[in-house]
Amino acid sequence: MEKSDDHHKTSNGVSGGDATDKWEDGSTGIRTAETMLRLAPVGLCLAALVIMLKDSQENEFGSVSYSNLSAFRYLVHANGICAGYSLLSAAISAMPGSSSTMPRVWTFFCLDQILTYVVLAAGAVSTEVLYLAYKGDDAITWSDACSSFGSFCHRATASVIITFVVVCVYVVLSLISSYKLFTRFDPPAIADSNKSIEVTAFES
Repeated sequence: MEKSDDHHKTSNGVSGGDATDKWEDGSTGIRTAETMLRLAPVGLCLAALVIMLKDSQENEFGSVSYSNLSAFRYLVHANGICAGYSLLSAAISAMPGSSSTMPRVWTFFCLDQILTYVVLAAGAVSTEVLYLAYKGDDAITWSDACSSFGSFCHRATASVIITFVVVCVYVVLSLISSYKLFTRFDPPAIADSNKSIEVTAFES
């Protein structure tokens, strides 16, 4: 029984080592590609953020600004956080051996997932607000606003579209971080308490 367990552990160690070796062989190219992919959202997030920050309009119908709508304020904050994280993660990813330890790989995996959903939520709620601004809601006699504030709606739409492009980039980054985690490291070992209980009962 002990020999089979030792053989199982050895085979797991070899397979994990082979996966790590294969990853390290192409680590330079993969690290460069990942770094560039992590840098891309920086410019996109800043573009979406700046466009929304400058989004305001005043005419004979009144005035409107992004700050009047909580969904647009959330989009600004989400893009700001995303830009900062993207820059920091790109800098860390560019360092040789930066993704060779399990804690760092787990950290990238978790944060990539979180950022994906944060930015996706910002784009989704902003899209809902824009839909109401363009179409209105007859059920509550809410007329459309974009017929009166067209420039405001156009800039907000551009910001939301860029935000969804960021979401697409982060979906790819999430897949990469998932692949790195689950191909390089074995799942944590679980102690089999039943065996020890059975052995003890047999001996007694």
